[in-house]
Amino acid sequence: MSDKPKKVKPNKKDSQLLIRISSTEREQFIELCEELDTSAAREIRQFIRGFIKKHKPKD
Repeated sequence: MSDKPKKVKPNKKDSQLLIRISSTEREQFIELCEELDTSAAREIRQFIRGFIKKHKPKD
């Protein structure tokens, strides 16, 4: 094995968020994402980033 230090990406996806929604909402969301040629995960990440940016305290 190599003794080289491993490179870590700055925005590495290393955590999960579990949410509970109705199966109807989930199916509608998944179908709409497919129609828009995107993924549910991508859209949820985009929402979270926007929410953080909007509500982050200003220095």
